[in-house]
Amino acid sequence: MRELIYYSFLESADLKRAFIEENRDRIYRVFLEVAQRIKNGNKLLLCGNGGSAADCQHIAAELVGRFSIERRGLPAIALTTDTSILTAVANDYSFDRIFERQVEALGKEGDVLIGISTSGNSKNVIRAVEKAKEMGILTVGFLGKDGGKLASMVDHPFIVKSFSTPRIQEVHITLGHVLCDFIEKFLFSYQEYFPPFGEGEDR
Repeated sequence: MRELIYYSFLESADLKRAFIEENRDRIYRVFLEVAQRIKNGNKLLLCGNGGSAADCQHIAAELVGRFSIERRGLPAIALTTDTSILTAVANDYSFDRIFERQVEALGKEGDVLIGISTSGNSKNVIRAVEKAKEMGILTVGFLGKDGGKLASMVDHPFIVKSFSTPRIQEVHITLGHVLCDFIEKFLFSYQEYFPPFGEGEDR
């Protein structure tokens, strides 16, 4: 069991290292666009199931509350939390539509939707992404395995190339924390370090 503990930590660390080496420049570009949209008055919507639903709530809480600095609250909504909406839509329509309906009701052109799915094939996340794209909402996927169907659907897929759900989720929440930190610094602390949106070299 000692070996299990040790190698679980090593596996998680190695997967994070491989992920950032492959995606470092893309993360910067995408997070810069997300931060700029929030600066322009748009909001962040998040959806996912199970542990991914918990990650949605975690990320939204860091933005509405605070991550590491004192500042105003930022507009982020986890579409996983309102039990009356979730059960009404699931009962009256289908569980596959629980996020789609909220995107339709709460989203607007220019917003950002992050869909989190360790398989990349969650039907309710797929439908949310489809609705978001119809509405002119930027779509980002925190995905796993081979990315599934969502890999080719979202504007910006981030795929954790593992078949271990816990290890995928550990990379996803790290990515979410980095996003929160990036947005805070972009909006409130380190603006001088960021070139105008769309300009400058990738970092």
